[in-house]
Amino acid sequence: MSGPARATHHASSKSAVLDVIRAAGTISRVGLINATGFTGATISTVVRKLIDEGLVVETGRAESTGGKRRVLLQLNHSSRYAVGVHLDHAGITYVLTNLGGSVVARISRAGAGAAEPRTVVTRMATEVKGLIDGVGVDHKRVLGLGLVSPGPLSGDTGMGLTPPSMRKWEDFPLDQALERATGLPVVLDNDATAAALGEHWSGGIGGTAISAALYMGTGIGAGLIINGITYRGGSGNAGEIGHICVDADGPECWCGARGCVEALAGPAAVVAAARADAALARAAGLTGRARSVSSDFAAVSRAARRGDPAASAILERSARYIAVAARTLANIMDLEVLVLTGPSFAIAGSVYLPVVRDELDRSFFSRAAHGVDVRLSRSAATASAIGGAALVLQSELVPLHEGLRLPENLADSEPAALPDAVGERTTRGA
Repeated sequence: MSGPARATHHASSKSAVLDVIRAAGTISRVGLINATGFTGATISTVVRKLIDEGLVVETGRAESTGGKRRVLLQLNHSSRYAVGVHLDHAGITYVLTNLGGSVVARISRAGAGAAEPRTVVTRMATEVKGLIDGVGVDHKRVLGLGLVSPGPLSGDTGMGLTPPSMRKWEDFPLDQALERATGLPVVLDNDATAAALGEHWSGGIGGTAISAALYMGTGIGAGLIINGITYRGGSGNAGEIGHICVDADGPECWCGARGCVEALAGPAAVVAAARADAALARAAGLTGRARSVSSDFAAVSRAARRGDPAASAILERSARYIAVAARTLANIMDLEVLVLTGPSFAIAGSVYLPVVRDELDRSFFSRAAHGVDVRLSRSAATASAIGGAALVLQSELVPLHEGLRLPENLADSEPAALPDAVGERTTRGA
C-alpha cells in the first residue's frame, strides 16, 4: 500500500472506530471488531493511537460472560470541542459542543440585520471568543467552526444566491473572512442540511435508514440523512423543499420561480397575510413599521394560541401547503422519519405537526408498507448550530466509508473470524 493510500486507510479506520465508540457510549475492543469489521490487529493499533492522542479513554470493565472481563472504551469528551454558528438575518445562534456532540455552551445574539458583512464578521469573532472563554475551554482544544446560513451556498464564494434579507452577503467570502477573524478553520453549510445533521447527532432522528429534517426559519428547506450520512447533492444544496412548486400560477418567489412553497406558506407569507387583515394586524401588534419576519411570525403565532380565528386560519393554510411539500419529499425519498425543526417550528410547531402528520397518514404513497414517523424537534431553535459544530466533529468522528451498522449488543458481541491480512477489512460489516 502506497504512502497516501496508507494514510487514507488509517484516517478512515480512525474515523470509523471513533464514530462507533461515540454511538455506543462504551464498548470493548471485541465489540469494535464486530461493529466495524476491522481485524483485531487494526483495532488494537487504532485504539492505542486514539488513547495516545487523548481522544479515547479506558473506563472500567464489562460484566463477565464467563471469561476475562473486557476493558471498556469511551470518548474523552473534554479532549476536543467544536463551535457551531447559525447566521441569519433575524439572529445568530452560537453553540460549543464537546467531542461527543453534547452542547456545553450556547448563546443567541442579534442577527445580521442591515449591517455590512465585514462588520458582522468582526462581531461574530468577538462573540465566538466569549462563548469559548465563558466556559473556560482552552482554545487549542477547539477543532474549528461550522458556519451555517440560508442557502443556496457555493463552495467558492459562500452565498451565491441569497434570500432578500441577506442580499449584502451575495458572493461575500464568508468562510475566509471568519477564519481570519477567529483563527479557527471554518466549514460552511446550508442551515437546513445542518439542521438534519444536528438532529442526527442530538438523537432527534435516531438510527433509521432514510430520514429528513423539514426546516423552517425565515425560509423553508430540508436536510436528508441516508444510512447516517448527510446527503448534500451535487452542489451541497439538496433538499430545497421550500422551492417545490405547489401552484404553477402562484406568486413569484425570490428564487425566480413561481408558486414555491416558501412564497405561499413561509413565515414571510404568513406575516404578509396577517398584515393584510387590519383587525388581525391590530390584535397581533403588527401595525406600524415592519420588524423582522421572525418576530412578526412569532406575534401571529401568539395570536393563534390566544384563539384568534384569523391567525389560526393563516397558520393552518401555511401548514397545509407545507404538508403537501412534505408528502412530495416523503414520496421521493421513501422516508421513515421526518423531524420538524428550525426557529419557526420552535415557535409554531404545535400548529404544523398535526397537519403534516395527517397528510402523510392519509396520502403517503407507501403507507401500506410503512408509515412516516413525524416528530417535532426537541432542539428546534438550535439544531442548525449544533449541526454546524457536528460538521467540524465529522473530521474526527464520521467514517469515510458507508454502510457501517452497529449490532444491538456491542460490548458483549463475539468477535468475527479474522483473516490473516493485518489492517484490511473483514467481510463482516464491509
